[in-house]
Amino acid sequence: MSTHDLEDMGCGTSSSTKDRKSEKALKAALVIQNWYRGYSARLKARQRYALTIFQSIEYADEQGQLQLSNFFSFMLENYTHIHEKDPELVARLFGSTLQDCKDRQEYVSCIDVPDSYNGPRLQFPLTFTDIDILVEAFKQQQILHARYVLEVLFETKKVLKHMPNFTHVKTSPSKEITICGDLHGKLDDLFLIFYKNGLPSGGNSYIFNGDFVDRGKHSIEILMILFVSFLVYPNDLHLNRGNHEDFMMNLRYGFTKEILHKYKMHGKKILQILEDVYTWLPIGTIIDNEILVIHGGISESTDLNLLHHIERNKMKSVLMPPIPLDGEDHDTDLKTKVGATIIPREVKTNGSLSEQLTKHEWEQVIDILWSDPRGKRGCYPNTSRGGGCYFGPDITSKVLNKYQLKMLIRSHECKPEGYEICHDGKVVTVFSASNYYEEGSNRGAYIKLCCDMTPRFFQYQVTRTTCSRPLYQRVNAIESSAIRILKERMISRKTDLIRAFQLQDRSKSGKLSMGQWAFSMENILGLNLPWRSLSSHLVTTDKNGNINYMSSFQDIHIQKPVKEAQSTLIETLYRYRSDLQIIFNVIDSDHSGLISMEEFRAMWKLFNSHYSIHIDDFQVDELAERMDLNKDGSIDFNEFLKAFYVVHKLDKLSKSDGNLP
Repeated sequence: MSTHDLEDMGCGTSSSTKDRKSEKALKAALVIQNWYRGYSARLKARQRYALTIFQSIEYADEQGQLQLSNFFSFMLENYTHIHEKDPELVARLFGSTLQDCKDRQEYVSCIDVPDSYNGPRLQFPLTFTDIDILVEAFKQQQILHARYVLEVLFETKKVLKHMPNFTHVKTSPSKEITICGDLHGKLDDLFLIFYKNGLPSGGNSYIFNGDFVDRGKHSIEILMILFVSFLVYPNDLHLNRGNHEDFMMNLRYGFTKEILHKYKMHGKKILQILEDVYTWLPIGTIIDNEILVIHGGISESTDLNLLHHIERNKMKSVLMPPIPLDGEDHDTDLKTKVGATIIPREVKTNGSLSEQLTKHEWEQVIDILWSDPRGKRGCYPNTSRGGGCYFGPDITSKVLNKYQLKMLIRSHECKPEGYEICHDGKVVTVFSASNYYEEGSNRGAYIKLCCDMTPRFFQYQVTRTTCSRPLYQRVNAIESSAIRILKERMISRKTDLIRAFQLQDRSKSGKLSMGQWAFSMENILGLNLPWRSLSSHLVTTDKNGNINYMSSFQDIHIQKPVKEAQSTLIETLYRYRSDLQIIFNVIDSDHSGLISMEEFRAMWKLFNSHYSIHIDDFQVDELAERMDLNKDGSIDFNEFLKAFYVVHKLDKLSKSDGNLP
């Protein structure tokens, strides 16, 4: 009987049916697979756009922070008789803050640790036990007593003063070293690193590559763990200065506020000694004479020989450039005219002399703290951050070859995976603060390496729950947060944006094409973002794809502390509130939080002039008068600036519906 006859009798039906079912199942699986790939790609694109928003606004804020340096120079030139009138202000900006011997006694001996204190107690000289005690106490959210904080800071400064600008370390096949990037006050990330990799010890070396503080809520705890570990193992734990180890950066990005909140009585003393400790942190580490570890990057003019020999403690702040001098002869008793004021090159503060770096030295340090690598060849201004430079692969090769180095390891930039390799493997970025912008926004990482071995990368992500949320939920949360801060940036420039929209809208229709709207947004906000892709989150469009540009502001507004205040004034004060807060905090040397009306008016006039703000002084005067609630001639400037905040209408709706915002 033939096969054909068997099939006619039904004997072959079963196998052919199975084949058809298998084929259908395969096709269905391919359809599902393709759909899922497309879905995942769209989610990843949305996540990438959100991270781009976060990073663009972060860098724009840093650019504004660096521009403050110009204002302080301008202020010194125009704040009449500032040296005679307020020598402490000049000293705060350009002088040293402490005398080691007398102040140590004055600061620490008068502070008692009461019997009722139930936090961690440190025993000097410190041992590994103190590291363990501190870590466990901070896990229980205990606060270290101010006396111990000050003792640790003084001891740290004492040891740092004897260290070179660049720490040289050696590894071996049996002794690796771990390199961690930015932590930014995220204590849980440090705990996770220690859980996975072990506490610092003589056999477990670490390099922490700057930016220990700011942004996160536990900067002082991170500093205390790192400094205590450094004091116990000074040859095995290495600390590099980052651009946030800077008292002026701390004023904007939260660490100053954290200290004053946690240490209400002794916070001012802690901040003063911290300013000094920062200046003594080494600016880099060199591993096995082959690998350069610095916080930011390099430029075409980076001179490692010069950087090895500068007096790094003269670099108080990136926002404090050297006071320009008349002439170059530094051996003579040079003085600089600043408006009607004479400011000597050496500013005398509490009996000690503090000189400045030269402009060239200052720029060298700025470059290694602030620069970022890019794929484009050459060296050009870092327009995103406003400080340092962008350096290409040719610059990396040139500088590494010049100093017989093989690799540059740096931090300074958040990376989605916690690390990134570029410039043909010669530049590695490591970033250790996971969830930097928002929960789920990025992973953290650290590097382990030893001589003649390829670096090994370890990634992690701190989660608040035992089960991670699905990807789409994480992306929704990240995207929502990013759009929220972008809208706040838009409302702070509402008047300027409307003016730009109306210039494009020649027919007065209230509508613009997508291209016109995107051009206006980028031109006014100065943010290089994918505006077309983001438009669906920011504006409404008609059936022809034209944008109703006033819908940009329909669900958000700035709360007015005084109803009569003009919108332009409110927008301006909201936009510059961080800058103004820093300026007022610098003037407020006793941290009282109060500023006299006279000082307020004088500083506003200077600020108005320098930033070319077209607002009548009387408007600000009138607003300040209204904010002086008890009419004592002074205002609480922090409360004054807090009065300007953004209201999101969707928040109100969700709260009224009983939902979480």
